[in-house]
Amino acid sequence: MKKLLILILVLLLGVMTFGATVNLTIMHTSDLHGNVFPIDYASNKPANVGLAKVSTILKTLRAENDNVLAIDSGDFIQGTPLEYYHAKIDNEPVDPMILAMNAMDFDCTVIGNHEFNYGLGLLDKAESEAEFPFLSANVVRRFTSSPYYKPYAIYDVEGVKVAVLGLTTDYIPNWEDTKNIAAVDFGDPVEAAKYYVKLLREEEGADVVIVAYHGGLERDPKTGEPTEDLTGENQGYQLLEEVEGIDVLLTGHQHRSIAAFVLGVPVTMPSNWGKAVGKIDITLDNGSGDWLITAKSVELISTSGVEADEEIINLVQSYEDKVQAWLDTPVGTAKGEFYVEDPLVVRLGDDPLIEYINKVQMEYSGADISSSALFSNDIKGWKDGPVTLRDINGVYIYANTLKVIEVSGQDIKDALELTATYFTLDEDGEIDVSKKWVEPKPRHYNYDMWEGIDYVIDVSKPEGERITKLDYHGEPLDMDGTYQIVLNNYRAGGGGGYFMFQGKPVVKDIMMEVSELMGDYLLENKVIDATIDENWEVVK
Repeated sequence: MKKLLILILVLLLGVMTFGATVNLTIMHTSDLHGNVFPIDYASNKPANVGLAKVSTILKTLRAENDNVLAIDSGDFIQGTPLEYYHAKIDNEPVDPMILAMNAMDFDCTVIGNHEFNYGLGLLDKAESEAEFPFLSANVVRRFTSSPYYKPYAIYDVEGVKVAVLGLTTDYIPNWEDTKNIAAVDFGDPVEAAKYYVKLLREEEGADVVIVAYHGGLERDPKTGEPTEDLTGENQGYQLLEEVEGIDVLLTGHQHRSIAAFVLGVPVTMPSNWGKAVGKIDITLDNGSGDWLITAKSVELISTSGVEADEEIINLVQSYEDKVQAWLDTPVGTAKGEFYVEDPLVVRLGDDPLIEYINKVQMEYSGADISSSALFSNDIKGWKDGPVTLRDINGVYIYANTLKVIEVSGQDIKDALELTATYFTLDEDGEIDVSKKWVEPKPRHYNYDMWEGIDYVIDVSKPEGERITKLDYHGEPLDMDGTYQIVLNNYRAGGGGGYFMFQGKPVVKDIMMEVSELMGDYLLENKVIDATIDENWEVVK
């Protein structure tokens, strides 16, 4: 009788073990860029962004299913005045993004390119404060193959072994200030994935392998056709083509909205700033003895109309109060309009706002040729009257520093020809923005406007032949001559496809961020005039 009871117990355990079904939900965020509150810091008006809104969605998902993994794929501790203030002015408390993500019980995040903007010291501090792992298999200690961060994390979900592998775009050295990445190297994420996915399957016994990649899709999800120059910055499609064993791919970096099956694998990219979250549902069954995926679905959930979670708001409110007071501090006075009514018009001819940025860059660098950009079509600038730190941070939205590099006249000409591809002529013969500059992702930040040279872009000419005038001090620029130019560290490293600047001799590093320099210039001069010298224009 005792043996019979044991046999029955074993059979019952077998029934419980085999034939079970597990439903797993993956909630995916990416490119949060320091957004906790549903606010636009430039205008101080409500906006459809932030972790507080994401938290409400996450709580709903957890109420529907006990098995939810909350995964972020990078670029989370830089991008708003909230994070800037924490990094530069009051770094003693816990990082506000980490504070919020801890409270939300995030399971892991991936190292993004902007995580390095404030240096490894601040990044290490944030990691030490997090109650969840920072992942990246291909960010390694300098001159070694040893991962600087955990390469992967494994979670037990009702007996299902779920592995999350972190990967980071290896294009970072093309943009980042070298001092911020001096202790690390960046390996090829595809090669790292080949090694680790096999390890996770064969040695760790993972039933589900999720790859969370701070990088994007370089090809159309449906057709596989390239959507950009295949530089290696974004390798999401390549990962799925070349690496066997990936069940889910979570992407980012491009700020696109993607929820699709790519080569049979569910893929999400949930826009940016918390405007949406990715949701992937997986059903697993072990009727055969092994856990097998029997169903998959993928979607994006917009945070538009979602109420912010007051728990998260209250948790970070003391940080926000200090930031808001700091942002509203006037630093000087503008005489005239530094205001963007139409971003296309700004890019068609010399403008006071862009000229101001270039003046600042030239003042603090000593170079007499400078380039800058209007980073987004949402940027407005400021009008006649007091100028605050909010105004300045709303214009220069990136944590860029400056470099003076030595280039040839031909390099400048090539850069201008690249910039000139921004334009096309529409069916009515009017100047318009080329689709390749806005699809699949707007890249207005790569359209540069220059000071210190005189030039004309003629959109009626073929690409590569559009610079019809290019003078320096009243004389044609010498293509074989050597010139010192000032530009931000992203562009100086070849960012945006400006490879003619990559590897050029660095004459000087200006280590203060451009937004700080803009504020300092205004504090020193007290009044700035809205002037233009009309040194460039776009014609047809």
